[in-house]
Amino acid sequence: MKGASSVALAGLLHPFMAHAQSDRPLRILVGFPAGVAVDVVSRIIAEKMREELKRTVIVENRPGAGGRLAAELLKNAPPDGNTLMIAPIVVPVLAPLVFNKLNYDPNTDFTPVGRICDFGFALAVPGDSPVKNLKEYAAWLKANPQQASFGSPAAGSLPHFFGVMIGDALGVQMVHAPFNGGAALQSAVLGNHVPAGIDVVFEWLQNAKAGKVRVLATSGATRSPVMPDVPTFKEQGYPQVVGLSWMAMYAPPKTSAEQVETFNKALNKVLGLPEIKERFLALGLEVGGGSPKDLVQTMKDDSLRWAPIVAKSGFKAD
Repeated sequence: MKGASSVALAGLLHPFMAHAQSDRPLRILVGFPAGVAVDVVSRIIAEKMREELKRTVIVENRPGAGGRLAAELLKNAPPDGNTLMIAPIVVPVLAPLVFNKLNYDPNTDFTPVGRICDFGFALAVPGDSPVKNLKEYAAWLKANPQQASFGSPAAGSLPHFFGVMIGDALGVQMVHAPFNGGAALQSAVLGNHVPAGIDVVFEWLQNAKAGKVRVLATSGATRSPVMPDVPTFKEQGYPQVVGLSWMAMYAPPKTSAEQVETFNKALNKVLGLPEIKERFLALGLEVGGGSPKDLVQTMKDDSLRWAPIVAKSGFKAD
């Protein structure tokens, strides 16, 4: 009878326990400082998910180790529906490719919820460069091999590896010049200290409009809505030069399918709001969405896409 009474009591308490859990704040871990792109996106999403889920949602910045600190926190968080993480592609895809030792496995320590947004890269040259398009750029590099170098915001970043991909496609050995962030890269390109630079599309927008840089191509399968007049690499005869970065939402390991579905539905509803699309576009982002399975496939596809490029670059973070 004692066992039956315990079961009955648990059944009676269950609705109240579930209600108590939903009253706890939902924290969204962000492994980067306040003010950077992933933080801004996370706060936009948190604001609307708060309305959709009808519960308190807070963004908790836990910067450190390129997002790996927050990843470890997610890995060790209880699967109780009170913790999520929003991370860029570097955390689930690039880190496993560049670190020999990593304190998490994205395939087992993260539960995918959904992709939030995509954003592409652009190859830019100084505004007074003699080249106007990729065909001219390829010919110029072969005629001036000493100019076959490009800058990126950081060693081991996706723009770094995208430059390796470009060189491979053009048949040119490109030398990488890492800079300390996007602002330093912009200054170097504007000052003709480096013949070309690769960064996210949005970073080039202001200087491109001012004629200070010329954007030769963007990296998406289709043209960037931020720079609709600039053709893609694919359009210019390089169909293999395609690559996007993205941000996605994850839950702790062993999170129930029901909780994942709840978060995924809320996320997709938020991403479908016209206001969100407008705010993302202003940041140079394209709205994502889809199912957890779609995110799993994206991770697999991008791991396969970038693994040989990372290997060819010879870069290792440890």
